[in-house]
Amino acid sequence: MYSTPTHSNGYQHQPGERRPGPGMSHRERGKRGARGRSKSRDSRDSHDGGGLRVSDQKTHQEQWPPCTDFDMAYFNSYAHVGIHEEMIKDRVRTETYRQAIMQHQSSIAGKVVVDVGCGTGILSIFCAQAGAKRVYAVDASEIALQANEVVKANNLSDTVIVLHGRVEDVIIDEEVDVIISEWMGYMLLYESMLGSVIVARDRWLRPGGLILPSHATLYMAPVTHLERYSESIDFWRNVYGIDMSAMLPLAKQCAFEEPCVETIVGENILTWPHVVKHIDCYAVTIGELESVSTRYNFKSMMRAPLHGFAFWFDVEFNGSVISPINSHAPSPLTETHPVDGSQRKKRSNPNEALVLSTAPEDPPTHWQQTLIYFYDPIEVEQDQLIEGSVTLSQSKENARFMNIRLEYASGGRSFVKESVMR
Repeated sequence: MYSTPTHSNGYQHQPGERRPGPGMSHRERGKRGARGRSKSRDSRDSHDGGGLRVSDQKTHQEQWPPCTDFDMAYFNSYAHVGIHEEMIKDRVRTETYRQAIMQHQSSIAGKVVVDVGCGTGILSIFCAQAGAKRVYAVDASEIALQANEVVKANNLSDTVIVLHGRVEDVIIDEEVDVIISEWMGYMLLYESMLGSVIVARDRWLRPGGLILPSHATLYMAPVTHLERYSESIDFWRNVYGIDMSAMLPLAKQCAFEEPCVETIVGENILTWPHVVKHIDCYAVTIGELESVSTRYNFKSMMRAPLHGFAFWFDVEFNGSVISPINSHAPSPLTETHPVDGSQRKKRSNPNEALVLSTAPEDPPTHWQQTLIYFYDPIEVEQDQLIEGSVTLSQSKENARFMNIRLEYASGGRSFVKESVMR
């Protein structure tokens, strides 16, 4: 997903409203409760074939976290068309998802699908085109209104049911066979949207069901980036012949205090990447994502100034897991995946699964890479050790923000940098 945080949620049960039952139509199985909607919208929603649905009650209120003001702001940001335009125009992202859907068509055709955070509904429509029997397109943002119109315009209202609300709140009265979601934020975990996928999995996914993407891996590596440092910092040393070096402390703070989302290339990377976190979407828990820590140990491949660390991720679209109960046990394929804390020189077998990568050496995506720059570079020699640790934790202020604590040491010098991705 795009990573500019903002929703309007908090729907309440309508007293006396009819609950879905086993004899109801497929469209009545999924609902998203009311919150004082206008008459014009109510009349449109009640239209046969293509009405947007709202939840009839809050469920699992004791189990799932409540919708906060920060969640509202996060969801509201996704009502802006520009965010969806940027994501859809990212051909690497969109084409990989479409290819994954077609690659798993045998698991989708005739089956029930949930699209978590459906946005404009494009992935839901891809699933319908792949032959899905029914697709629940869930989004808590007002973009769900447009998604519903898109579905109707493509004559898919009998297949795609748009549910306006949080995954934690919507009602789907049947097990689903497939969960699809484009949940990844910058640095993979920013925005904490994976938690909604986990909720959907635990609420609805049948044993042996399919999750797309199935696995994700976050990487980090030390970088050198002379051009970036020169543009942002060295520029102030001589400005039209004027010594403005007094600006340097402020320039460094403004340029590098927070993580930077930008594109680098393979030549900026000083070593093989380190695996910060590998995620099996069939097994990961919400608590596991609250704080992620790893220790790293790099050996520089060249002599160069070390300007900071880059983070990127890839996701894989593996097949379903067969398990006797809906316990979402780890996939047997996990053994071929990178282990947290390991270094990965290349994918063990690129043909095992379709991969969407945001690595510097791969085609660029809207996620780019996330850079944590030092205020002052460190000169490193070839084969010099760079070691330390990094901790990524959900902000207590807003779980969709990410606190980053980076400890690093090289050449007998130790440093700590703390920042917040907000």
